[in-house]
Amino acid sequence: MRDCAIYCSIVFIILYLLQPFGFSMYKGNKFLVSLLFGAVTFGCCYVFGLVEKPLHKYISPWRVWHEALSVLVMVLFIGICNFFVFSYIFHYPITFSLCQLFIYWTLIIGVIVTIFSVSISYYRHLRSQLEMLLNKTTEQQEGITITIHDTNVRGSDLRLSINDLLFVEAQKNNVVVCFIKDGSTQKKEIHTTLSAVLDDLRDYENIFQCHRSFVVNLNNITSAQGNSNGYQLKLGNCPTTIPVSRTYVPKLRSFIA
Repeated sequence: MRDCAIYCSIVFIILYLLQPFGFSMYKGNKFLVSLLFGAVTFGCCYVFGLVEKPLHKYISPWRVWHEALSVLVMVLFIGICNFFVFSYIFHYPITFSLCQLFIYWTLIIGVIVTIFSVSISYYRHLRSQLEMLLNKTTEQQEGITITIHDTNVRGSDLRLSINDLLFVEAQKNNVVVCFIKDGSTQKKEIHTTLSAVLDDLRDYENIFQCHRSFVVNLNNITSAQGNSNGYQLKLGNCPTTIPVSRTYVPKLRSFIA
């Protein structure tokens, strides 16, 4: 229903404010006619959604290209229905050439709408999958304590709950461990390497190397923004934004999926 309302609003705003395709020449009530096209769009979107929904049960997994094709077909369906309404209101004869022209412009607009819609849908999917996964993993690891070893002769190891670990950053010959203690974010520098930290924590799938200089605890991700070229992660109340380089994006996606 939310997506139907969005498409309905887009059509209404485009027609009423921009008045394309000679709509500015219409002598009648432009507001009501724009509202009519928006209502037709809403109805088409709703009907298409009812028809498309069962397909998700038979096509698994539902991939990005499935979603893109679905949105494009929906836009085409909306365009054809609006074409008949357009012909009725403006008393245009329904001809093949006019229908072709209408479909042509519908597809051009549809590509833009498809890219926009699929991007939003994919972001929603990643966010919901990530939230479900992290909640489950956090509960499973409640009470587990990990140790990050300091290789200095007089160094002190860092012991903490795995759910309190935010990230580990490589800095020259040391690493900086960022973690939660007593409700606040703290950092501690330890003489070791990022490879050694990963080796110590190799049994925990949520400990994820996202960059050549960063290892993060996926349990504590609060937001992830980006695309195939890389992501930016926010962890708890930590002000540091953690990069996910392009090399590690496929692995992050497969982990979430």
